[in-house]
Amino acid sequence: MGSYMTQPLEPFQVAAPPAAAASANPAALATPGPPASPEQTPVPNNCWSCRVLSGSGLIGAGGYVYWVARKPMKLGYPPSPGTVVQMVIGISIACWGAIILSDPRGKSVRVG
Repeated sequence: MGSYMTQPLEPFQVAAPPAAAASANPAALATPGPPASPEQTPVPNNCWSCRVLSGSGLIGAGGYVYWVARKPMKLGYPPSPGTVVQMVIGISIACWGAIILSDPRGKSVRVG
């Protein structure tokens, strides 16, 4: 079914870290002050296409969970507490997808 690779497709070399040079001004390192903040990395799933894909997927998954719980009720069986919990979970998943699609905080930016 799968394949077993014994060697990587492309050989790669790991670069050695640069040698630390002696500082000409060691007093500058000892000065107190706020540490420099690292650059913020972009948040994944923050683009429009990612939101559409994940939001619609969650809405579909929630609809499926709800539909599976509702199917025995359509055949005439009375709902059990487990069925009701399953329906609530399905609705919750679908609402989560709608929230992702609507982007209430306005964080996403349309790219491209």
